[in-house]
Amino acid sequence: QVDLVESGGGLVQAGGSLRLSCAASGRMFDNYAMGWFRQAPGKDREFVVAVSWTGATTYYADSVKGWFTIPRDNANKQVYLQMNNLKSDGTAAYFCAATTRAVEWTTPGHYQYWGQGTQVTVSS
Repeated sequence: QVDLVESGGGLVQAGGSLRLSCAASGRMFDNYAMGWFRQAPGKDREFVVAVSWTGATTYYADSVKGWFTIPRDNANKQVYLQMNNLKSDGTAAYFCAATTRAVEWTTPGHYQYWGQGTQVTVSS
């Protein structure tokens, strides 16, 4: 069992940066690959980025590649989403999630645990 709590959302101007945090509680955090997803009103939940157990492997959605990163701190059971050059289409609720799967990290249904989400609003 892993409980996840996101924080760090808020209002940011287009072109700005924001860093989201996801704090995990429970055992064996480093057994889970971690992902970030986002969901805008009226749209499906969208994959953003994922990181492997050790942090050595990352996978990015094409729309955020080069702008977002996903640092991971296993000692403190934290994963982050560093977002740079935010655009108006970045307005969404952002969720972190945990999975024991070794592959297919882009599919929401492959994640066993989810946080409650944190809202990010990008103003133009």
